[in-house]
Amino acid sequence: MAIVRRAINIFHTGSLVAAVCALLLLQGCSSQQRNPDAGETIVFAMLGDASYLNPVLAGDSASAEINDLVYNGLVKYDKDLVLVGDLALSWEVRDGGKTIIFKLRENVKWHDGRPFTADDAVFTYQCLVNPDIISPRSGRFKMIESVEAPDAHTLVVKYSMAYSPALESWGLGIIPRHIFDQGDFDKNPANRKPVGTGAYRFVKWVSGEQIVLEKNSEYFEETGNISRIIYRIIPDSSVQFLELRKQGIDSMGLTPHQYKYNTDDEGFSGNYNKFRYPAFQYAYMGYNLKNPLFEDRIVRRAISRAIDKKAIVDAVLLGYGGQLHSNYPPSSWAYNPDVEKFGYDPARAMALLDEAGWKDSDGDGWRDRNGRKFAFTLLTNQGNKTREEAATIIQSQLKDVGIEVSIRILEWATLINRHIDRRDFDAVVLGWSLAVDPDCYSLWHSSEARAGGFNFVSYKNPEVDALIEKGRMSFDREERKMIYGRIQELIAGDQPYCFLYAPDSLTVVASRFRGIEPTRAGISHNFLKWYVPEDLIKYK
Repeated sequence: MAIVRRAINIFHTGSLVAAVCALLLLQGCSSQQRNPDAGETIVFAMLGDASYLNPVLAGDSASAEINDLVYNGLVKYDKDLVLVGDLALSWEVRDGGKTIIFKLRENVKWHDGRPFTADDAVFTYQCLVNPDIISPRSGRFKMIESVEAPDAHTLVVKYSMAYSPALESWGLGIIPRHIFDQGDFDKNPANRKPVGTGAYRFVKWVSGEQIVLEKNSEYFEETGNISRIIYRIIPDSSVQFLELRKQGIDSMGLTPHQYKYNTDDEGFSGNYNKFRYPAFQYAYMGYNLKNPLFEDRIVRRAISRAIDKKAIVDAVLLGYGGQLHSNYPPSSWAYNPDVEKFGYDPARAMALLDEAGWKDSDGDGWRDRNGRKFAFTLLTNQGNKTREEAATIIQSQLKDVGIEVSIRILEWATLINRHIDRRDFDAVVLGWSLAVDPDCYSLWHSSEARAGGFNFVSYKNPEVDALIEKGRMSFDREERKMIYGRIQELIAGDQPYCFLYAPDSLTVVASRFRGIEPTRAGISHNFLKWYVPEDLIKYK
């Protein structure tokens, strides 16, 4: 389960009512009370290890989950997906959106006891735009003209032009100047032993095994009685589930099969609560557009015609999610339901491949062109059964139209560091978790097809670039909806990804944890308020 400060999940209204009623039954009839002095440990499972415990450098979800507990941004999303203060107590927007003045909290300390000041926010910005530091987050800070700290608790940010996601962008974790201003930023020991201002302090990181955090007793907001968090790195969802059954972990994301078939017995339901809600994320098969196999738009459109998305949703998701046809899930207010849809049509797929010059010239059942066989390797990450199963279906269906696909399942860090970051791949099955604001600069703008950028498929479309830039400058929601709707039409037409599905989030949490509040932001938005009644504490 992701504990994400900048909430990314939307909770379905009908499920919300049911879940809230269930929680009231579980909690309201009990006389057990919260004792904030009685500490408890929660054990989460993660499929992949973290990369950098530094929000400027990290681009993966595992790192983000830890960073969101160790660091604070200036703002965060509340349960209703409204931006509220975090390190910032308040802010004022001036000059038609071109200037933001933040008033910051006083008496906030870094975990080493040094005071947090506005100068740390200035330093974080300087790192984000430093060309010698490769940050996947820098795109959201390129429109800033200056960031200044007139005093220790005031930050003045000036933009070259009005920028609609400006406020949200300052939800990024702030890093300490006194830790990072000397030596090699990328190799700083604090990238593995972070010093933040957050509700939890770093304790230890055993690569490939676990990351441990402990409660920050000097945190500036009230928290529950979870005094210790252990993230166990278990790169296989089946093994995770076995550990859950043995009560070796307290929470994990369930596979659809686990959710539907393995969690209804009395032993399980008595120890755990399940939660289901549409996740603000999607899965895709992305192409390396610099690979000659995928340069031709016709070929990419043909491949999408050869893949039965409904079969994947039915067989892999078991209906816990839906087909996807563009770069926003239906949970986004910017979602355009009217984009071109590439339904399953193998005959049309084969005709398009013929048109592109890929034919079975020697009768061996495989397509070729100019002596090259149409064969590629499809990568995905170890332990994610849903993606592995989707890749297997894709492999079978592309074989039916004469394309040979080999599947490689890689450990997460290997996949990212050796293949994605180095652009050493043919195609990948991966997913994105999205911010609430629909600005898609970092994923689709051509300038982000750079080292360390999220546009690792190297997609470039001048019209999309122009629309993304226009969308960032508008504060009119209806105008932005039209802009992002057109962006979806263009990207759907180009098919740099074969968009696969938008899954539901299927999460389980041990029933001794109370205070869980399902909302539009999912269940993790108020994790700091979770607690365990004293007589149910498991780890003394």
